[in-house]
Amino acid sequence: MSLLSIQGVRKSFGDHVVLDDFSLEVERGECVVLIGASGSGKSTLLRCVNLLETVDDGVVELAGEDITDPQVDADAIRSRIGIVFQAFNLFPHLSVLDNITLAPRKVHKIAPAAARETALAMLGRVGLAEKANAKPDELSGGQQQRVAIARALVNAPELMLLDEVTSALDPELVGEVLALLADLKGEGMTMVLSTHEMSFARQVADKVCFLHDGRLLEVGPPEQVLANPQHERTKQFLSRITA
Repeated sequence: MSLLSIQGVRKSFGDHVVLDDFSLEVERGECVVLIGASGSGKSTLLRCVNLLETVDDGVVELAGEDITDPQVDADAIRSRIGIVFQAFNLFPHLSVLDNITLAPRKVHKIAPAAARETALAMLGRVGLAEKANAKPDELSGGQQQRVAIARALVNAPELMLLDEVTSALDPELVGEVLALLADLKGEGMTMVLSTHEMSFARQVADKVCFLHDGRLLEVGPPEQVLANPQHERTKQFLSRITA
């Protein structure tokens, strides 16, 4: 059974169709990279999987459970899925440690001491143990994004969704975030991420998916999609990226 199964999903905003009969299977431990131009539907797809948007048609299943069922407990599902956006969305008035422990304490009712212990361990995992008491504005962009990833990981999600997590970073800071994602992949984390970092997709992805106008036009291993694309739209997109 796939960990994530997306079947015939359609999503529109008014008359604008953003996802059109979109289907994708993600196996446990896979890293699936979404590529495509802005407006192709990548971010909306991730938001639909995390139930931040309601699909108009189709089914999304997490470990065999239909999470698009209107009766589903959305908060319970979101506790099983970590999501990180391109904007760090850290609370500026809270310390790094408080940012990470806020949801475990307030939402999941974890005891403060236990939440703190887990958060410190997670900060160590992302290489920021010494920044626990710092405020977000005392960190570099790359460090802030690693804190955001740690915050998503602290609840031990089954699935991580990452939406252009390096696009707001200075070029010299991109590498540290991508290295962390590569480490997570090596540890068996299932990830679906949108990115324009083709080198990362080549090195780490199990599948690369090319989206155009809300449709999945091409999917396959990176050596096929990136090096030998079959669809003309994929070829055009990659030629613009490499140019």
